[in-house]
Amino acid sequence: MSIMPPVRLAALLLALVVAACGSSLLPAGDGDAGDGLTPPVTDAPLNQAHAHNDYEHARPLFDALDHGFMSTEADVYASPIAIPGVTDALYVAHDPQDINPARTLRALYLDPMYALFSDTGVIQPGQTQPFQLLIDFKTAAESTWSRLEETLEDYAAMLTVYEDGVVTPGAVTVVISGNRPVDTLAAAGRRLAFIDGRLSDLENAPPVELYPLISDNWTSHFSWNGEGDMPADESQQLDAIMTQAGAIGYRIRFWATPDTPGDARTALWTRLADAGVHHLNTDDLAGLEAFLRARQGTFDQES
Repeated sequence: MSIMPPVRLAALLLALVVAACGSSLLPAGDGDAGDGLTPPVTDAPLNQAHAHNDYEHARPLFDALDHGFMSTEADVYASPIAIPGVTDALYVAHDPQDINPARTLRALYLDPMYALFSDTGVIQPGQTQPFQLLIDFKTAAESTWSRLEETLEDYAAMLTVYEDGVVTPGAVTVVISGNRPVDTLAAAGRRLAFIDGRLSDLENAPPVELYPLISDNWTSHFSWNGEGDMPADESQQLDAIMTQAGAIGYRIRFWATPDTPGDARTALWTRLADAGVHHLNTDDLAGLEAFLRARQGTFDQES
């Protein structure tokens, strides 16, 4: 995958922002970002379910909630300039050319979440742990964090907070992936966000108060795609990762796992779930819900 040079990316973002200022910017929650959305109704929250590139679904956030998911992911681009009268400049999109001024982090995620929190005190009915909002920074770490830090303060009442060495869980935990402002967050005495680590970080055992989540590319560490038996050495490696992570308290997620419906995906999901991997990554919301509900039913029958 080719990476757009920073100068070209900034120029494209600037052009989009200027165009947006010349049009009517929709307020947070209006337009296709949030019309007609209703609180989710699920059998029970699915703590292992993570909606990869959640914003690409017809109803960002709410499709995932309706399927019971407890974790979503949004790619974010920060505007290269401050816009007078615009209270957010964090755009949710996979690629910069896909940016729509109405599809901001506030409009698609933070405002709807806060409305649910204000009405019910939770994001997902019956949740017993924070809902995870994984924000993947696509623009420079520090400038993007500067905008996000200010934005998150408006939603502090619902967010997990770190202050003076203590983590106080909220209804939502924000975790930053992609271009991560690690040093800045590590030095902060108070913050409303955390860092998504990598498997290589396990060797240094960073504080779980900063790195609650460890994510990595499945194909960078494992060759098994669910076909046939998992190689013994890779099976041992997976179990060792989970043991090491569990000893400190990290949650584990793998991306780039096979996501085509079929026996191979089911076999891989089963092995990951059996190993205790905390977040199963998918674009197929209904497929993962069906898989996890079936496992719940099996466990209920056996208990």
